[in-house]
Order: sequence, then structure tokens, then C-alpha cells
Amino acid sequence: MSEQSAKFGTPAKVPAWVNLALIPFVNLMAAFFISGIVIFIVGDNPFQALEVLVYGAFGYADAIGYTLYYTTNFIFTGLAVAIAFHCGLFNIGAEGQALMSGLGVGLAALYLDFLPFWLVIPIAIFAAALFGAFWAAVPGYLQAKRGSHIVITTIMFNFIAASIMTYMLVEILIAPGGQSPESREFEAVTWLPFFHDFLPIPETPLNISFIFALLLSAAFYYFVWHTRWGYEIRVVGQNETAAKYAGISPAKNIVLAMFISGALAGFVGVNEVLGVHHRLILDFTGGFGFVGIAVALMGRNHPVGIFIAALLFGALYQGGSELAFEMKSINREMVIVIQGLIILFSGALEHMFRPKIEAFFKRKSTTQVAEA
Repeated sequence: MSEQSAKFGTPAKVPAWVNLALIPFVNLMAAFFISGIVIFIVGDNPFQALEVLVYGAFGYADAIGYTLYYTTNFIFTGLAVAIAFHCGLFNIGAEGQALMSGLGVGLAALYLDFLPFWLVIPIAIFAAALFGAFWAAVPGYLQAKRGSHIVITTIMFNFIAASIMTYMLVEILIAPGGQSPESREFEAVTWLPFFHDFLPIPETPLNISFIFALLLSAAFYYFVWHTRWGYEIRVVGQNETAAKYAGISPAKNIVLAMFISGALAGFVGVNEVLGVHHRLILDFTGGFGFVGIAVALMGRNHPVGIFIAALLFGALYQGGSELAFEMKSINREMVIVIQGLIILFSGALEHMFRPKIEAFFKRKSTTQVAEA
């Protein structure tokens, strides 16, 4: 009986941890290996570079604060991209959605600063989520109702958002008498508390947005895997035809997934504008929206994996600055190359090692069944 099941029974299964942990780890090691070769070619010691990178990200209190600050943004954008992925959508517009969320935060902080802290902060956060959600829901609607491809429309909306932000800061919201395209500083009543305000740690940009990121990660998990709406989004993403047959509306869930995706990306504006800069500035997103794609891919669209991947990129951002300062042959562009290699192996080359790894575990599983 066991021989027949091994021969004709259900196909051997690959353990879940292989897809969730082992393959991303192998891809990451491959990226670091190629990065080490590049560093060696330019004349530096790759092992010393790794030591400087790790120390620069986690070696002292200031570094940890900055690493977690960058991690916060990557959690927001990683979750934003992941919820769209679960619905079968490739949202490349998190950068523009985050930009528009900054506009929402800015308008609330500039014109409602007469309100008390406990009221203006929730309003500003709601404005950030709403502006980001709207900017994502429009491409979602265009795909659901008009057949426009979500990749094309979200890319276009990134440029539109940048143009709107430039116009608003140059023509309308610019600080009186100012020359730079930025608003006046917000009143202190609208600032999010920093961690160093209530903990005995050095001054860093880390603020309570990090707590928001953790709470949203928990809410993301509950919504996607423990609610009817999350189930419908996943069904649409896996098989739209089956969803229609089961009475689930693909159009409704596409718009819903993109709305939530934009709202999550909008929290970048909360962290950056309300938590750190305390004024509206151009390009405050700093590419966080695009890196969020790699974070979601590496994290397998799961909040735990997204946190780990976000922490990795946060460490690369912070440790990379230390690396560019300490190593003679490594500049900021070289750090970007390392980040690009990680994105390359985690995204475009994600399936490079997958077939052989999965084949190994399938053979192992088949052998165990045959011996049973």
C-alpha cells in the first residue's frame, strides 16, 4: 500500500518553511555573495564591509533608532504592496500614494493646528490614510471597471502625484518668504512623540509610528486570514473565475484591496511628515514605496516576513550610510548597488534556486513515504 501511494498517490509536498524561509534566505545569501565579489573587485575587504554594515545598523543605540525608523516606512509600504498581491494586483504606486498622504497630513497639520493634540493627530492620520487610499482606489476602479492595467495606471499616478505635490508646495503651501519648496513648520501640537521623549535613549527620528506599524501588521494578519473580506480578496487573487462562480465580485474586491493598499502606504506620510520633518517637503518618500515591493516579495506577503524583510532594508539604509563613510572604495552608489542586488535576487530572480530546492525536498518526501 505504501509503495502504491508513493508511486501513484498524491504528489510529494514541499514543507511550508522552505517557501517562507529557506528560499528567501538562499536568495539573500546569493545577493550578499555577489555584493562581496563587487566589493572585492573595487579593492575593499568584503568581510570588513559586512562587519561595518552590521555595526552601523545595530552596534549602538543611535544606529538602532535609525534602523527602526527606516524599518517603519518599509513595513508600511511592504504591507501596502502585499495586500494588493493577495488580490492578484501589482501595485507599483505606493510611492505616489505615500506622497499624496503627505499632502493630506500637511493640509490637516497646517490648517487645523488650533485643535488640541488628542484631536488634530487622529484627524491628520485619517487624512493621510484617506488621501493614500483614494490615490490607489482610482487605478483599482480603472482596472476593475475599465480594464486598465494596474501596473500602468499606478506608475502614471506616481508621476501625477509628484507633479501635484510640486505645484502645491511651489504655488500654494510654500512658507511665507521662503525660497525652498516646503511649507512652514507645523505647530508642536501636531508633532508625533519621539521615543526619546519618554525613554532614556539618544535622539533619533524613531517615533510612535513604529508602534502604528506593529499594530497595522497585526490588523493585516487578522483581516487577510480571519475575515470574510480577506478571504474574498485571496480567492480573487488566486482564481478570479472561481471567485465569480462562488458569487464573489472581483471588481469590488479589486477596488477594496487597492483602497486598503493606498491607506497603508499613506502611513509613510504619518511617519515622515508628522513624525520627523514637521513640515511638508518634496520627495520625503525617498523611494520607500518602490523598496516596499521587494519587502513584500521577500516577506512572502505575510506580516512576520514583511517585518523581517523591512528590518533588513532598514539595516541596509542605516548601515549603508556607515559603510559609505568608513570604507574608502565604497560610496553611496555602491550601497545602492547592494540594495539593488537584493531586490534583483528577491524579485526578478526569485525562482532561480526554487526548482532545485523544491525538487530536493520532493525527492526526500517521496523517499520517506516509500520507506514507510
